[in-house]
Amino acid sequence: MFSNIGVPGLILILVLALIIFGPNKLPEIGRAVGKSIREFKRATDGITNDIKEEFKYDLKEAQKEKVDIKK
Repeated sequence: MFSNIGVPGLILILVLALIIFGPNKLPEIGRAVGKSIREFKRATDGITNDIKEEFKYDLKEAQKEKVDIKK
């Protein structure tokens, strides 16, 4: 989606943001966006870790059942 913007497009977006929000609001907006992205990454990492742990548990259970069948 953003891979084909290019440098001129990025400069245009930054200039428009500067005109619309002004120089005093841009740092605040940047901090808010950064915090949002960080929180989103934390949430997705937590979900990913939960899924990995569940798969590890299921794999251990399946291996136990496999050993019990062979006996």
